[in-house]
Amino acid sequence: MRKSAKSVATNALKEADKLRHEFTERTLKLVTSGFGLVSALAWNEVIKETVNVYIKPFFGKGSGLISLTIYALIVTGLVVFISYQLSKFGTKNKDDKKD
Repeated sequence: MRKSAKSVATNALKEADKLRHEFTERTLKLVTSGFGLVSALAWNEVIKETVNVYIKPFFGKGSGLISLTIYALIVTGLVVFISYQLSKFGTKNKDDKKD
């Protein structure tokens, strides 16, 4: 059985719309990820400078390992806190969509 030209055209338009939607969604995710990376690098510099200004003088000149450990703990704490908050936000949005 042959499909009518109108049916083929309708299917083609649906596929094109689906492709456009998918492209837009992925582009938005990539742009958002890029901005997230830039933000993370900026916070990285802030934390490093804070460690250099406040932690290193407190422990002395030979405090490289201690300073790096404190830096790593600060970054890990921030990542855990932010990830937890975002996961709660994501779960809340999923619950809202079910209603």
